Amino acid sequence: MLLDLSEEHKEHLAFLPQVDSTVVAEFGRIAVEFLRRGSNPKVYEGAARKLSVSSDTVQHGVEGLTYLLTESSKLMISELDFQDSVFVLGFSEELNKLLLQLYLDNRKEIRTILSELSPDLPSYHSLEWRLDVQLASRSLRQQIKPSVTIKLHLNQNGDHNTKVLQTDPATLLHLVQQLEQALEEMKTNHCRRVVRNIK
Repeated sequence: MLLDLSEEHKEHLAFLPQVDSTVVAEFGRIAVEFLRRGSNPKVYEGAARKLSVSSDTVQHGVEGLTYLLTESSKLMISELDFQDSVFVLGFSEELNKLLLQLYLDNRKEIRTILSELSPDLPSYHSLEWRLDVQLASRSLRQQIKPSVTIKLHLNQNGDHNTKVLQTDPATLLHLVQQLEQALEEMKTNHCRRVVRNIK
């Protein structure tokens, strides 16, 4: 599986061939620190002074490298796929090998950091449902009143819990439409950017 890097990320990574391999290795260390502790403007400013460039250039370079390493680690792509993904950027063979080594050295730690950062939300286990229809009551002889009962089984930290929900078909249909609309919204570029920044 190859990484699909946006033009913005390619621009951020374009700074790497302009610096020495020791600087790229240091950027890799800063990228992992960025994941552990968050952004540190003083580190960017110090590196920018040493390299005689703006701190924004350094920050973008580190963020581009962070994105490359985190996405590769998330997807656990193979060495060959990582090399092919980086090859598209047009870097030298030496820089490609250095980036591969950074990835191989840090992928387990990055996956650990990402798993600690992810929220612990319940996950779907199974679903049971039942459709009940009330055809008449004492006061109304001919009435049709459908209701849907849903029993949702969830897993969280190895524990199983159950939620019982009851609704009418019209509300359930509206809920399904809203969820489908939200899934479509997640495919837009704006949402992808927001999710990427949250991660």
